[in-house]
Amino acid sequence: MRVDVLTLFPEMFEGVFGTSILGKAQTKGLVSLNAVNFRNYATNKHNTVDDTPYGGGGGMVLKPDPIFAAVEDVLEKRSKESAAASRKTSRIILMCPQGETFTQKKAEELVQEDHLIFICGHYEGYDERIREFLVTDELSIGDYVLTGGELPAMVAIDSVARLIPGVLGNETSAVTDSFSTGLLEYPHYTRPPEFRGMKVPDVLLSGHHLNIDAWRREQSLIRTLERRPDMLDTAELTEKERIWLDKLRSEMERTSE
Repeated sequence: MRVDVLTLFPEMFEGVFGTSILGKAQTKGLVSLNAVNFRNYATNKHNTVDDTPYGGGGGMVLKPDPIFAAVEDVLEKRSKESAAASRKTSRIILMCPQGETFTQKKAEELVQEDHLIFICGHYEGYDERIREFLVTDELSIGDYVLTGGELPAMVAIDSVARLIPGVLGNETSAVTDSFSTGLLEYPHYTRPPEFRGMKVPDVLLSGHHLNIDAWRREQSLIRTLERRPDMLDTAELTEKERIWLDKLRSEMERTSE
């Protein structure tokens, strides 16, 4: 996978792209990460990328021409890499508060692509023509305001890249993560088996894998019910699990009364 990020602050990505999982993924040749300063595509001597909005109002708006030019240059370079790359569609993703909320499901969708372009905005917003005629997706990482799109882009890129086969050391990690199964993940324990009087559940020390799997599934259900009950509406559950959860929910309600 190739990922290009259009940003006014490419230096923000140096540490993120060069360390930990993303750094190792690049070393292995599993993903190529590139930050592009779209100010370099401005057309005047001051390298201006923003302007006042038509109709008045506060703040500045990102101009369309530098961003269109940057995206087109990235796509042209991509097509020159190989004929196969030129025939594939790139996903052009705008990071913005009005976008679709980024989820694990969206990460699983995007990891199927060969090329992603993230656009990171600043100031008051984007010229609407960028949304209407350039991008394929608009994403938000939550209902709050940040100073720019760089941090949200980092979040999305990390979430997607870790799903690429071979990126994680343990191939089952991404599969059992919270949200990947439709439930929150079960509790984890490691050595020592007892710490300051706090013991690891006996089932995890038993070596009985079927019992361990059953315990983990039960714990995921309990944790999801307690912390994110809304997720149970769409989770894939057996009829037996639904009946058990209904009883557990009723017990919790009686206890809280």
